[in-house]
Amino acid sequence: MTDLSDAQLRYLTALRHDLHRRPEISGQETQTANRIALELRQIGADRIWQNLGGHGVAAEFKGQNPGPTILFRAELDGLPIQEISELSYRSEVGGKGHLCGHDGHMCMVLGLGMTLQKRPKSGRVILLFQPAEETGFGAQAVIDDPRWGQICPDYAFAFHNVPGRPIGEIGLRNGVANCASRGMKIRLQGKSSHAAAPEDGISPATAMAQLMQQLPALGQGNIKDADFALSTLTHVQLGEPTFGIAPGQGEIRVTLRSRTDEMMQEMSSRALNLLNEAQTGLRSDVDWCDVFYAVNNHAEGCDIARKAAASLGYSIFEMPHPMRWSEDFGRFENAGACTNLMFMGSGETQPQLHNPDFDFPDALLPIGIDLYERIVAQVL
Repeated sequence: MTDLSDAQLRYLTALRHDLHRRPEISGQETQTANRIALELRQIGADRIWQNLGGHGVAAEFKGQNPGPTILFRAELDGLPIQEISELSYRSEVGGKGHLCGHDGHMCMVLGLGMTLQKRPKSGRVILLFQPAEETGFGAQAVIDDPRWGQICPDYAFAFHNVPGRPIGEIGLRNGVANCASRGMKIRLQGKSSHAAAPEDGISPATAMAQLMQQLPALGQGNIKDADFALSTLTHVQLGEPTFGIAPGQGEIRVTLRSRTDEMMQEMSSRALNLLNEAQTGLRSDVDWCDVFYAVNNHAEGCDIARKAAASLGYSIFEMPHPMRWSEDFGRFENAGACTNLMFMGSGETQPQLHNPDFDFPDALLPIGIDLYERIVAQVL
């Protein structure tokens, strides 16, 4: 198991609970980032970058000799969801909660930092605490930061916990590990009129009714299929909540999801075609929101993780298909790193991610730290 002492693990557990009490959502992670930077200074990092791509924080631990750079990523942000919990450390911020486990992911990476007080023989280890993962903007914002060239990893690893799988099980997936997704926000503008004379206006109701049927039909497949695609209608608003006005405007939101980026481009084009066919007499605007690209794990990264998990005696689950939910970790592959997003079972009866009663299991902390330690030892 990890080289950390019981006292250090207790400290990390208490820190996770403290982070859990004070969640900050994407783009607002000021206090969380400041706390992480303080912890990294106390650990004794050789260098710390702050305000990367927003509120991102990174720390460098230099080896004794030249060698490759390994990055380990955690996420800073919570969710705009009210926590429903009787935990002593439940969220103290109304309408916000760490309900995806990012508080635990942060503490696993900080735990690795504690072990790096004894520096590796070669290379560098970068600990990255990334902002705005939940909206899909954070990873690319960090990469676009002018200081990214000072970090520029050869390898990038991360964990995400997975409810419904045995606790501590390590899930590995070569190739596509997480689906691409994006939100399509459609605004339709016509002309309102008196409800007694709807013919004098231009209502988007017919177009919206058509799109509400057609857009979900863009994808209803099975994740096991190579051409998996899913289109989910998430929000519809037509006119004003009144009886005297025939509506003149409306909005539809739909989430498109696919196994590959190529399929996502095809789905997006088809959705735009449906809109063009339906919007006769109306003006329309489209915004693409929360854009996530598919996460593609490298074979070499999977082999490194597999060897590390096997050497520690952890149960390994070779995942037969990707996760349907999305992650922006794949951006680090596009930036030139050999990437591997690993998955860790957080309990077969654990509430799902983004459920209001979700909580990251503290028992996962030493497992994640242990595996990160072993990866560092193998590569450096």
